[in-house]
Amino acid sequence: MAHREELSRFLKSARARLSPTDVGLPAGERRRTQGLRREEVAALAGMSVTWYTWFEQGREVQLSVPMIERLGRTLRLDANEREFLFALAQHRPPPLETQIDEDIRPATQHMMDSLSIPALIIVEDWTVIGWNPLVTRAFRDYAPLPRNQRNLFKILMLSDRYRSDPDHFREMGHRLVARFKWDYSRTSKPEIFDAIIAEMMEQSDLFRECWQESTILPYSEHVNIALMPGVGDISFWHSSYAVEGAPGQRLILFAPLDEASAARLTKLAADTR
Repeated sequence: MAHREELSRFLKSARARLSPTDVGLPAGERRRTQGLRREEVAALAGMSVTWYTWFEQGREVQLSVPMIERLGRTLRLDANEREFLFALAQHRPPPLETQIDEDIRPATQHMMDSLSIPALIIVEDWTVIGWNPLVTRAFRDYAPLPRNQRNLFKILMLSDRYRSDPDHFREMGHRLVARFKWDYSRTSKPEIFDAIIAEMMEQSDLFRECWQESTILPYSEHVNIALMPGVGDISFWHSSYAVEGAPGQRLILFAPLDEASAARLTKLAADTR
């Protein structure tokens, strides 16, 4: 296939333009051909020589996103070349290269505080970094929690608060893991997710079950119910949005699903003020 032939030419060219000293290897003896050897590229990228050789030859082998990222770094690809590599190898753009931005812009916080619905902001590993007063009233107060205890994925999957209805909890768990897998596939920093995955494998039977499934969920919107003593149950429809100009941040909004929930949320907001 043409794209596989182009992938082979591209990788050979990228390998040929690098010398051992470019990647921290000794110069060694004089080489018959210019550039790095295949086994050197494979070792630097953490791949088997056979797997890399097949990939460079254009065979129908599939590399994971982290492996392609490591290969791109090994070959010193620039942003355009990285995008080209992903297009040839996976027929899609590469994951967004983001630095986790944990600074909430004043205008963003002001907007959240002005809303009459709960709103919070998470970064790509699902850590909550910002919220408005209604989140504190309807869900939980994140202020006293250190950063490592504000991971929304772990809170939802591990807290006893969500286990009162086993069927609902299982449905939520499958949905959360499917979305978490999608985020994991797109991150440029898989090591952050790897640590969470390792922890969840130890602590959650449901996570281990869901992680073996192939389901993914590329968007986040669903209905959830907040149990509010003194106010009544509030059904929320929640969805998430990227925060423009703040790489890695995602705004999650919780809108009342029906008139009864809207009335109860209005009462909750009045009590909060």
